[in-house]
Amino acid sequence: MVKWKLDECFKAAILKRIAALGLAAMTISSFAGSASAESLLEKIKNGETIRLGFTNEPPSAYPGANNEPLGLVNVMTLDVLKKMGTTEIEPVVTDWGSLVPGLQAGRFDIITGGMWIKPERCRNVLFSEPIASSNDSMIVPKGNPEALHSLQDAQKKGLTLAIMTGTTAVEQAKKLGFPDDKVMQVAGPPEVVQAVKAGRAAAGSLYSLNATTLAEQDPSIEVADPYTPPGPNEHPAIAFPLSEQAAVDAFNAVLKDYIGSDEMMASVGKYGYTKRDLPDGSKTADLCKG
Repeated sequence: MVKWKLDECFKAAILKRIAALGLAAMTISSFAGSASAESLLEKIKNGETIRLGFTNEPPSAYPGANNEPLGLVNVMTLDVLKKMGTTEIEPVVTDWGSLVPGLQAGRFDIITGGMWIKPERCRNVLFSEPIASSNDSMIVPKGNPEALHSLQDAQKKGLTLAIMTGTTAVEQAKKLGFPDDKVMQVAGPPEVVQAVKAGRAAAGSLYSLNATTLAEQDPSIEVADPYTPPGPNEHPAIAFPLSEQAAVDAFNAVLKDYIGSDEMMASVGKYGYTKRDLPDGSKTADLCKG
């Protein structure tokens, strides 16, 4: 009888120990789950590292030495994030077509590529309020030998147009009647320029500031002038994951006083951004409706 009681006591002790370990494991698991669920806004307020996703698209956003985030959209974002609580940044450089999938996959926290607000994009990301109002321009060889002043001109002449993959210009070109074999989709602005310089494309469609900057750097190309854009002005913004509305609201609250301020204009002026590029009053909610 005594032996039985000792065995039972031993078993009870073992079960108690197992229960304690199980509780500890549950506590650790719960803590880990809580930590992993930390919101983007909490990370910013806590001064943690925020990953910026962008492509090589000067002057909007591009990598410098050691991938330093340069360009007008990056500096705007850095200024606003600093006011919100963090200066810790990790740049993640990728091609344009991988920006939205990368954000959705958690490769970075924010897209700073100056992406235009479009209804189809609003289904996949949350946008800040607009940071500019602008449109596309056309890059052509020096002297504009084909006399191109619109996308329609290139389409009517059966010429090839170089466009960045994932941009709205791809859809615009197809709506204008460009056949697939006349729409050369490339990774970024440098590739657009190279396609034009090599004669693989007669022209390239780029965001106006990008086109102007690249033409100033390369005497073999120019911006078509005059030029009729394919549609009304577009509105670039900063993009966030769909689950981070609180971060977007907080970002917008700071952005409201920052846009057009002397501080902002000093930061972006060296990238060619002027008061003519400021937002025109359009709201993201309306732009997302189309």
